[in-house]
Amino acid sequence: MSSQNETTNTGAKSLQTPDQEQDQTRVRQMMPGNTRKLALTRKRIERRDLREDEDPEERARRHKEQELKPLYKELLYTINHKMGNPSLAEVFTESQLQEYIKEAFTMTEQEHKGLTEKVQKSEPPVYCLMATLKEAKGILGKDVSGFSDPYCLLTILEDEEESRTRRSRAKPSKSVVKDAASDDKLFQTDVKKQTLNPIWNQTFILEFGDVIGASFHLEMWDKDEEVSLSQKFEEIKSNFNSLRRIIKDAKKEKGTDDFLGKVVVKLQDLHCTQDNWYTLEPRTETYPDRGQCHLKLKFIHKSRDGTLSAGRSAYINYSGMLQQFVQAYISKQQSSAPWKGALCGEAQSLLELYATQNDLSPFLQDLAKWVAYSKLYQSLEVDSSVLFQQLTSVEYHWHQQELPYQQKQELGDSLHGFLQYGLLLVAKYRDIFPPTQSATPKLHTLLRILVQICKTQAFQKLNPAQFDLHDAVNEAIQTGTQEWFSIQKGLHQPMTKDLLEIAGALSRLIGEVQKDINHNKDVWNRVFVSAVQVDSFTVVYKKLDSLLAKEVRETLSLVEGHMEQELANSLFPVYLSLQVIHKDKAFLQKRGVLELTNFQEDFREALPYWLNQAFSTTQDRVERAVQVDQLQPLQAGVVPIKHSSSAVDLVACVQPICQLWDQLFWPDPEEAFMLMVKLTEDVCKIVVNYCHILKGRVRLLSENSDPASAINMLCVVVNDLEHLRSVLTRLPTQLNWAGLRDRTQNVIGESQFNNTLPLQLQQAQSVLAREIRSALDTLGKKLNTDIETHVRSMSTRRRIPSKSTEDAAAPLMRYLEQELQYMNENLVKENFNSLLTPLWNNSVKILHQVATQHPQQEGLMVFCQRLLYTLQVGSSGYINCRDVWFARVRLLVPLYSRSSLQKPAKRRTNAWSLI
Repeated sequence: MSSQNETTNTGAKSLQTPDQEQDQTRVRQMMPGNTRKLALTRKRIERRDLREDEDPEERARRHKEQELKPLYKELLYTINHKMGNPSLAEVFTESQLQEYIKEAFTMTEQEHKGLTEKVQKSEPPVYCLMATLKEAKGILGKDVSGFSDPYCLLTILEDEEESRTRRSRAKPSKSVVKDAASDDKLFQTDVKKQTLNPIWNQTFILEFGDVIGASFHLEMWDKDEEVSLSQKFEEIKSNFNSLRRIIKDAKKEKGTDDFLGKVVVKLQDLHCTQDNWYTLEPRTETYPDRGQCHLKLKFIHKSRDGTLSAGRSAYINYSGMLQQFVQAYISKQQSSAPWKGALCGEAQSLLELYATQNDLSPFLQDLAKWVAYSKLYQSLEVDSSVLFQQLTSVEYHWHQQELPYQQKQELGDSLHGFLQYGLLLVAKYRDIFPPTQSATPKLHTLLRILVQICKTQAFQKLNPAQFDLHDAVNEAIQTGTQEWFSIQKGLHQPMTKDLLEIAGALSRLIGEVQKDINHNKDVWNRVFVSAVQVDSFTVVYKKLDSLLAKEVRETLSLVEGHMEQELANSLFPVYLSLQVIHKDKAFLQKRGVLELTNFQEDFREALPYWLNQAFSTTQDRVERAVQVDQLQPLQAGVVPIKHSSSAVDLVACVQPICQLWDQLFWPDPEEAFMLMVKLTEDVCKIVVNYCHILKGRVRLLSENSDPASAINMLCVVVNDLEHLRSVLTRLPTQLNWAGLRDRTQNVIGESQFNNTLPLQLQQAQSVLAREIRSALDTLGKKLNTDIETHVRSMSTRRRIPSKSTEDAAAPLMRYLEQELQYMNENLVKENFNSLLTPLWNNSVKILHQVATQHPQQEGLMVFCQRLLYTLQVGSSGYINCRDVWFARVRLLVPLYSRSSLQKPAKRRTNAWSLI
């Protein structure tokens, strides 16, 4: 009745191209844990190995003869004996379908004609209509109880037979099927007792000669059975309303069934498969509403010519056709996007026609699609969602229908094979699914497919051995990481045995490992955790930790005893990369013992060279910064920057030394303390050297400069030194002395700690303070020379009216306004205030000298009054110095105003001492 139960020895695999056969053999050889049918696999490998040297053209010719042409003939046979149209909206003619398969199977016109002739000479099939009566609802109730005992009669009548039956009747009759069809063509369902909604689910195969002029007939009847008189009276007692129906039954001939309705469908109006509810039509208008009947009608073939495809089962042929159509569709696409399950209309029509004619169940069709698509996935770009959809369909049908034994075996092999192939892809996820927005969703879908395979009842029933996907994915990731590391090691293999080349190769290898760890942490781990609950980052990190630790130790053992500056410099990037990798352990879910722990000890021989390199490099940068410094303030305006470029550059140059401390992150507390001492010492040395270099720069620039420019540069130098002093003050915070103190409190005493690091800093700050005082003294001396000149000029004039006093003070006023205001604007506040004290002391000395040169009190009083006037009318630009000087000069005037009652010399001495 159906080809669904056909099984052949060739059903173990679906159609494959020659290249795909060899590719699949290699894949199966690579699959870990592939224990199913191991002996059979070996035999296949041995047979195929004999053909490995076969000419490609000969292989293609053989494939076409043995695989493609049988399928081609089956398709021609399907087109020639087509019944009904597929469910697609677009209808294709026979010539269109033939032209399509000729292109899809790459047949020449001559091959097409030859195969067409063979098909035309083949035996035609027996045309059949498979009618499945599922159920009915709302039918008439013909019995006294208000229900019926329905059954149905089914047959196919040609128009001629029906007309002949109607003409032979003496009077009109409700029955057509009983009279027109012979017993061998008439099919009857079971009788369903006392119901208005019967359920049958019975299938019948109805043969016919031609679609044209033939109709499917279904008549529904109520079975009439003889009932005793006592039963009739019981029914009357229970339901008096049924009396009318009893009277009607009495008039009816004994044993005559009641007509309930009919369905008549012309075969030429049917699709190749049709599943609909049909209205039960009456013979008369007495009861027009007679309910509905649910029918599934499908055109199938019986006795197809089996020689066309060399005895292959319909299922195998369907799989081969499907695979060929998919390959043809993908090859015609211009886009490089993955195939998402679409096929052209011709391919869909042919597949539906072939499946219908051979009565392939939806389960077998979905199974064929899963097998074909899962194999195409291994050779073509197929979207993973297509496989997921088919796998879901297979699982749905698994609970609805029993598969034949051969197809069960094929499904088991396919699920197991794809699972192993998927694990191979998982092992190579770095190359196949790079960390991009377009690739990672594909990895996620593949993992979901693997999860779904393991969850399916089919896999659990057909693969009884215990299989833990979580462990399998974990193992695949480890295996893939091992292979990836070996490949990267080979790519970055040193070309020579030179130690610098070896260190450079190790640095490049660690760089690749570092990027891979970041990608696993940021991208791939989310995919694995979401799909299969596997923490891939932890798996990868621990594996790479072990591999990398071994590689680092082997490389450093080669350079041991041969350390020099250049080699140490090449190892520093290696150290930094390892430091970053080691810090990523914070993201591990389960840490355990890591082999890279305390890896710093392996670099102890290179550590002094790194410190020396940092110091010398910083020193050179500082010298170059001073050489190009013009000793000009960096910025004027509302928020001025009063130091020069070299001070800023020095801070930037020293910063890498502070960063070196963080980069080293030395684990041993005692050694870390010694490192801090060395780094602090180097910073202090650089600062002190900067002071000496800056002084030399000032002398060089001052040689060819005017006095005013020299004073300007000297102001900038003072500001630079003050800026450095503030930088040194922040150094303990930058180097995190407090954190180091906590780490070393068990090995370094508090007194030793405080007497070492702070003492170094204090010594450097003392040098800076001394240099600042020296510079301010120099600056004060340059100003005192001019101030002395103006003061002496004021003291030589006799006392005259107030206007003359203004004239006498004018030169000093102009000088103070220019110079002191400039100092106030261009020196930082601390240094400007420091400058006033030596300036005042020198000015007092000048006053003392001038006073001693004027024996008469009147001359000294005139001078003091003029000086007081000068300060009173001083501009606000030098308000700081004015306030100080004003207070002190006010002290002078009263003292000298009362000196007439005392000895002048003694009074003057006391006055100067008070000042």
